[in-house]
Amino acid sequence: MLTELRISGLGVIDEAVADFAPGLSVLTGETGAGKTMVVTGLRLLAGGRADPGRVRRGAVRAVVEGRFDLAAAATMDSADRQQLDRLLEDADVELDEDGTVIAARRVGADGRSRARLGGRSVPAGTLARFCSPVLAVHGQNDQLRLLRPDRQREAVDSHGGEPARAALKAYQETYHSWREAERSLAERTGRARELAREADLLRHGLDEIDALDPRPGEEAELDAVIRRLTDSEELREVAGQAHETLTGDGETAEPVVNVLDQLRQRLAGAGDPALDPIATSIDQAVAALGDAATELGLYLAELPVDAADLDSALERRHDLRALTRKYGTDVDDVIEWAEKARTRLSEVDTSDTAVAELTSTVARLAARLEEQAAELTAVRRTAGEDLAQRVTSELAELSMGGAGLVVRVSPSGDGLAAATESGLDDVEMALDGPSGVVPLGRGASGGELSRVMLALEVVLAERSGGGTLVFDEVDAGVGGRAALSIGKRLARLARTHQVIAVTHLAQVAAFADTHLVVHKAADATGGDGVVSGVRAVDDSDRVTELARMLAGMEDTDTGLAHAEELLGKARSEKSQAQVDR
Repeated sequence: MLTELRISGLGVIDEAVADFAPGLSVLTGETGAGKTMVVTGLRLLAGGRADPGRVRRGAVRAVVEGRFDLAAAATMDSADRQQLDRLLEDADVELDEDGTVIAARRVGADGRSRARLGGRSVPAGTLARFCSPVLAVHGQNDQLRLLRPDRQREAVDSHGGEPARAALKAYQETYHSWREAERSLAERTGRARELAREADLLRHGLDEIDALDPRPGEEAELDAVIRRLTDSEELREVAGQAHETLTGDGETAEPVVNVLDQLRQRLAGAGDPALDPIATSIDQAVAALGDAATELGLYLAELPVDAADLDSALERRHDLRALTRKYGTDVDDVIEWAEKARTRLSEVDTSDTAVAELTSTVARLAARLEEQAAELTAVRRTAGEDLAQRVTSELAELSMGGAGLVVRVSPSGDGLAAATESGLDDVEMALDGPSGVVPLGRGASGGELSRVMLALEVVLAERSGGGTLVFDEVDAGVGGRAALSIGKRLARLARTHQVIAVTHLAQVAAFADTHLVVHKAADATGGDGVVSGVRAVDDSDRVTELARMLAGMEDTDTGLAHAEELLGKARSEKSQAQVDR
């Protein structure tokens, strides 16, 4: 739930703060006051495009901050909640003590955009994924997008819930496998000669590499071995002298270890406690030198003495470097090239056996794809019929009782030739009215289309959890009794969702639980000419605002009386709805 919205430097809004509560909140105000900027701010939070042209003239940047109460989203879909919690964890964002988190978006006049979540800088895409399950903005442009066939198909899939998601996922997995198999088959049959030459080169390279069978890191090992073999005489002399000095081998007078041990014994037997620690230290040194003498003896025993070993190591390194000149900068690159070459060789195999196997795979995947496409069509038809029935019921409550929604789901006539990632279906929504069944957008007036789209949005929203739904003038082109119906429906939707509606109709605003007015005044600083702010109205101020919206009659007794009557009727309708519930 959105509890607070702060906007600065956006359009005509210099500084504004709006507090939102559960239920239905409406934003009203005169034309040009800045209602659209409030919706623009919410779109920015939802990851919308950052337009520097929206920054207030004279301002360095526009900033939008929204505080969301995630503890209030108890009815959120479990999958959405898990996704949200995982996103917050990945972004290292912690909730405030009251269970809220602040999302912020900053747009500079130079076009640069910054996003923050819980005080941490995040990509705008992360902010969009955070807002996706908790905030949905529906404006007139969104309604128009629902007239597009692809958006209508998405709406049907969304209404279909988990069965539709599962069927679409299964279809898409097979579709991608089928397309890849088809591509590979076409490549092998259409470029057989070219691929055969490529396969020969790959086999030749693999034969060279497999003959040597290089190991990861082998070059470094060989370099170390060759250095030791080349310097073996010098190393033997240095190590031998050290070993003789410690052990007394050869012509040395007496081993260093023995001399030190005798010194330790004399100090220990001196009878002075102050010499005991020194004797102990010498004893430890004798032990360490004894270990060193042993290790030197082992080192000398392992030093190579056969010159053939050096020749063998040099030849091996020469052969490996010949491979690196062809297939990589080092042995590890050569091994990686071989792995990729084996994979590619399996893809370019143009033998009759390989082509036959791939042809069989394409046919098997095509058959499975047709079955899954048919299953997806059946799921969509069920979802479409239910969606149409529910929207038709909504239209009856929106003073369109004689109209109904029709959802047609039909397989494409071209079969798999017309297959896309979204299926084989043509989905079309139509309005069944006095003129017969006609596609949406052709057989409805502006007001009727607004109500159809609102009904669609309401039904689709009911499938989601208790997020925040923002409606921007969905009542455009509507008035009278139909406007009252829209107000009633939004109020009912607000039982399960937080609803924020930008409206110019008093009949809608009267149903609000929270009424916010975007007001404008002259800019004292001489900026844009006007400056806007947001204030909550109640009691007499609210009656005055409703009177202004009705007919600009906020200063007349008749206008105020009409507004009070409208407000009383809305309250009565809401109370009765609570009783009926």
